[in-house]
Amino acid sequence: MTLTFLRKVLWASVGVAALALVWLLLWADYRADRARTETEPVFRANFELTDHSGMVRTQEDFAGQWMLIFFGFANCPDICPTTLSEVAAVMDGLGENAEQVQPLFISIDPERDTPENLADYVPVFNAGILGLTGTPDQIERTAENFPIFYEKIEEASAPDGYTMSHTSHLFLFGPDADLVTTWSYGTPAEEILADLRKRITR
Repeated sequence: MTLTFLRKVLWASVGVAALALVWLLLWADYRADRARTETEPVFRANFELTDHSGMVRTQEDFAGQWMLIFFGFANCPDICPTTLSEVAAVMDGLGENAEQVQPLFISIDPERDTPENLADYVPVFNAGILGLTGTPDQIERTAENFPIFYEKIEEASAPDGYTMSHTSHLFLFGPDADLVTTWSYGTPAEEILADLRKRITR
């Protein structure tokens, strides 16, 4: 009787352990799915800003086109000009397909980056890049919509005594304005071009 009872207790313990293991695995999968959702949000481009020629622009102006979007500022000493140079190389490499893509440079420094200042800055890259800026409130709303990070940092040696820290990814949005992918700073133009070409020629 005692041996039978012990066997029943043992099997019951095994059953409980198995159920606990299944529950833990399901919970782990759920947490992983939540983490992927939280770290890789899907969103649409949404903005209303002024371009470097003085025209008000929204994402609807580029419906049907792919948008390459980079956030930065004209006084940026390294990341911004490097990335915009990469964008210029990508646009050049696209050849006839370049008309399907609109590169956009959205300023996160509205104090200095007026349409006039951007009109002197973005054409230097000779890639059809459109500079966009706005009021501090418009830039803040745009940053929240994407979402991206930016911050003003006091720096005595920088122009006007400050510089900007900001998200350095290059964003790709599809013809429906949905986010398609991003490339981290330093991704070679050749890699971006190969990826982009495959997407727009499908």
